[in-house]
Amino acid sequence: MSWQMVLGFEVHVELATASKMFCGCPADHFGKPPNSQTCPVCLGLPGALPVPNAKAIEWCIKLGLALDCRVNLFSKFDRKNYFYPDLPKGYQISQYDLPFCHHGQVVLSNGKTIRITRVHMEEDTGKLQHATVDGKKVSLIDFNRSGVPLVEIVTEPDFDNTADAIEYLKEIHSLVRFLGISSADMEKGTMRLEANISVRPSGQTALPDYKVEVKNVNSFRFIKKAIEFEVARQIKLLESGTRPLQETRGFSESRGETVSQRTKEEAKDYRYFPEPDIPPFRFTQTQVGDWQKQLPLLPAGIRAELISRGILPAKAAQVASDPGRYHMFTKLTQSGFDTVKAVDIINNIPPDISNDLDKIIIWAKSKSATGTTNPAQLRVLAQKVIAANPKVITDIKSGKTQALFFLIGQMRREFPDLDVPSAQSLLKDLVG
Repeated sequence: MSWQMVLGFEVHVELATASKMFCGCPADHFGKPPNSQTCPVCLGLPGALPVPNAKAIEWCIKLGLALDCRVNLFSKFDRKNYFYPDLPKGYQISQYDLPFCHHGQVVLSNGKTIRITRVHMEEDTGKLQHATVDGKKVSLIDFNRSGVPLVEIVTEPDFDNTADAIEYLKEIHSLVRFLGISSADMEKGTMRLEANISVRPSGQTALPDYKVEVKNVNSFRFIKKAIEFEVARQIKLLESGTRPLQETRGFSESRGETVSQRTKEEAKDYRYFPEPDIPPFRFTQTQVGDWQKQLPLLPAGIRAELISRGILPAKAAQVASDPGRYHMFTKLTQSGFDTVKAVDIINNIPPDISNDLDKIIIWAKSKSATGTTNPAQLRVLAQKVIAANPKVITDIKSGKTQALFFLIGQMRREFPDLDVPSAQSLLKDLVG
């Protein structure tokens, strides 16, 4: 029997607000002395009342809008009840049935649509630190992170391969950085990946009656390894006649495998109910429209714009993957470089000058001075790649115009500073 993975994601993003979600403590907790940024609210002391962070709510909704979500004009916070040492109140203030944003989408490069179930706001937990004190192994709790604004982005189980999964996760990573709402630094835990994984027989459409959640993975490489290991583990169980246990697992980076942590709770186990200390929220369409207008140009728009100017999709994706790269691209075009040359520069900057715009411009001008191609050379090269790729020519003539970019890529192997619009126009004339 062949098997197919069924995969969805929960991505947690810590927002880079000045203060925490429900109190005035600083939200920038990384590297600070343990328990130095706490107060009665984020320590869950009796009588302490939460006051919502308006900026965090605005940023959460902007992220939802960037993901093409609908916004609930009436929303509220809920209490999610569970007992764990890093949760000082014995519950987490989160959202359940009325999240700020719902029903969005991300379209991948292959045209596949990934459905976004919800984008909701909650508070982060404290952080457990396992250490040895006086010769004894102990678990310590640092509450500096407790109460930091945390956005959760939940997908439907729309993935059946890891290539699509990694593309989606990288898109979310780029998106929150372009919005300027988080550093999304996975090494520091400001973006954490959680995969919901199950397996079903190939061809079956019904969802499996179980799922395993692999929590708090901090890199694209490790989440790929965790998924692959977990799929293989579940297939082995199913083929032995055993249904995989519905549970939460972690990923051991040193062993390259997932490890059991606890049985997975259902929604009913959390005993959700409306947060009584925070009134519900009402938004207006005008307010939401204003937030929509404030969104910057986002990765998908940047890629589309660059491709329309003759940039190969892979190179356009490189520029659109990082706000710093796109900022550098903009500065280069403002300095007189055309789109094609600016993209080539961005994707080939020597590491020793990568953060110095003036040095990059000087280096780029010296490089472009020696990289011109005359029309006769261009025609000879175009005829050469046309003759070497008859199938591509057939595809172009049948209407698959994207195949033209393959020919341009072949030409740029010989002339890296090729003027793409000129080459594109010449190829169209020669192919007919």
